[in-house]
Amino acid sequence: MIDIRDLHGVVPYLPTPLTADGHVDEAALARLCRHLVAEGVHGLTPLGSTGEFAYLDFAAKERVVATTVEASNGHVPVIAGVAATTTRDAVAQAKRWASLGADGILAVLEAYFPISEQGVIDYFTAIADATAAPVTLYTNPNFQRSDLSLEAIDALSHHPNILFLKDASTNTGRLLTILNRTEGRIGVFAASSHITVAVMMIGGRGWLAGPSCLVPRQSVRLFDLCRTAHWDQAMALQRDLWAVNQVFARYNLAGAVKAGLKLQGFACGDPAPPQARLTDEQVEAVRRALEQVGAL
Repeated sequence: MIDIRDLHGVVPYLPTPLTADGHVDEAALARLCRHLVAEGVHGLTPLGSTGEFAYLDFAAKERVVATTVEASNGHVPVIAGVAATTTRDAVAQAKRWASLGADGILAVLEAYFPISEQGVIDYFTAIADATAAPVTLYTNPNFQRSDLSLEAIDALSHHPNILFLKDASTNTGRLLTILNRTEGRIGVFAASSHITVAVMMIGGRGWLAGPSCLVPRQSVRLFDLCRTAHWDQAMALQRDLWAVNQVFARYNLAGAVKAGLKLQGFACGDPAPPQARLTDEQVEAVRRALEQVGAL
């Protein structure tokens, strides 16, 4: 297991390639993982939002995690997504992904009925207690019925196995509040919804994001510019890459990433139904954005 306690950098949210009959295309996933590692990314995250975790059963998720761990071959850490509506299921996933070799856990709370603040804290605490794999909290107020409040994040930051937070809001001020409030106990990662240079300037560690699968080399370059405080050059590159973020924000994220990867020669199939694949017009918009940043 790779020690991820000092994790920094670009960690792409992997899509889940699917065959025409809906099974995980393990060969396609392994090929994409090897490509991203060769491009210099700092980690891989299977079963994030881009990985369509909400549309996969347990067996499919197992194959995704096992394939990613095998393909990464110890070169970069694998932070595998755990998402469930019940604490019992979440704990079972965390234990299984750790047994398959995942180096860390990305913890997501799915909810149908509202969950109390204490219930949210208890859910993430149970995941963190389940294995020795360090936990990254995931917060996304756009999609989560029961999101993590600042108070909950502060409470959870005292758990010795909860080390990071990935925030998918567009509120960079919230990230600064989290950094100030948790006083170094928890490292913050951005999403593609943030201007990542700004997040790095306030003390962020990097970003976990689906579009990085399509622009890994450019994303790593951006991170390196930020780490060395070349802010003018970083912002020049950020302006170009922001066009990629914007086009993906307009469409189904998994569908857009898969469409872009297909343009690059990585066949990942369509998004899981009832999600729709992109139209020809939408694919053309993705093509233009990728061409603009030299990704085609």
